[in-house]
Amino acid sequence: MATPADRIEKTILLRAPLDRVWRAISDAKEFGTWFGVEFESDFAAGARLIGKCVPTKVDPEVARAQEAYAGTAFEVHIERVEPMRLFSFRWHPFALDPDVEYSKEPMTLVSFELKETPDGTMLTITESGFDGIPLGRRADAFEANEEGWIAQTRLIEKYVMTA
Repeated sequence: MATPADRIEKTILLRAPLDRVWRAISDAKEFGTWFGVEFESDFAAGARLIGKCVPTKVDPEVARAQEAYAGTAFEVHIERVEPMRLFSFRWHPFALDPDVEYSKEPMTLVSFELKETPDGTMLTITESGFDGIPLGRRADAFEANEEGWIAQTRLIEKYVMTA
């Protein structure tokens, strides 16, 4: 049975059309612009991609904080791409220490769910599976990603309003 610390969920109303938000989350280049990552190829269900951390292009303050991780590589496995509704991937949460081998650990599942509303698009970001992360780094990974998803909801909001 999952614990309350197994799952992070953030919901935000984006005052942008559904198709605009969909492009922001499902296009690897657009995703990278607001999130702060460069991928070597496009998102497609079943794909394994390597991303490299880069500063976001949306917010200078967040970009400064991300600068410390610039060039750090991480792996994502694209799970589902259901146009205008759901985009999901698996990754190793808070996997930023180059001296740690994360490949033997389970990955968490990150889902972006969209729902069109009269005022724009409701985006729900969920990351689940923290109970499977080794106990020695579980709390740190959860806390870092809890804060990270708060920042990322602000970044995507800025991005879809200006780009």
